[in-house]
Amino acid sequence: MNNFWEKVTRYHPLSDESRQAWGNIITSRTYKRHETLVAEGQVPRLVAYVVKGLFSQYYTAPNGDVVIKRFFPETFLAASVSAMLTQSPSQFTIKALENTTVLVYHFDEFKKLTTLYPDMAALYIRYLEIHWVIEKEPQEISLRYDTGKSRYTAFLQQFPTLEHRLKQHEIASYLGITPTQLSRIRAGL
Repeated sequence: MNNFWEKVTRYHPLSDESRQAWGNIITSRTYKRHETLVAEGQVPRLVAYVVKGLFSQYYTAPNGDVVIKRFFPETFLAASVSAMLTQSPSQFTIKALENTTVLVYHFDEFKKLTTLYPDMAALYIRYLEIHWVIEKEPQEISLRYDTGKSRYTAFLQQFPTLEHRLKQHEIASYLGITPTQLSRIRAGL
């Protein structure tokens, strides 16, 4: 749990009272490989802090291709945030790629705490600013305008431990290229 507190307080410091209140709604859970945290079409309720393991967030395109939008390795918070905020069915599936141990909490309970504890509200706002605005826009631009090679290089920098934990087709899907293109990029490096 210490790693969790270290991670979240990077966004904003928390009082002891806030930590206690948040800690009271957190439980530990393990997801087996291929088990889903959120299924496409389900209204998501949980946020999961990854203690050990790995999730992917993906959707299935109309042509049947699986498109991976993001990975959630250790110390990441996994959730279908847009669907939770709108209380609507998720357009994504979040699935464990390995046996994954998490700390989970119900989003609605957390949101109630943000109305009671201003420091938690500030933490939540900063989290959204960083992960849903500051990080997201460059990723969207990169996917549209950067080469597969530059996206692969950025992937290796952002996730230095994931290359050996993922299958080639999973990395290729995340990068928006084919596995064959990824093989050529790797051979050229």
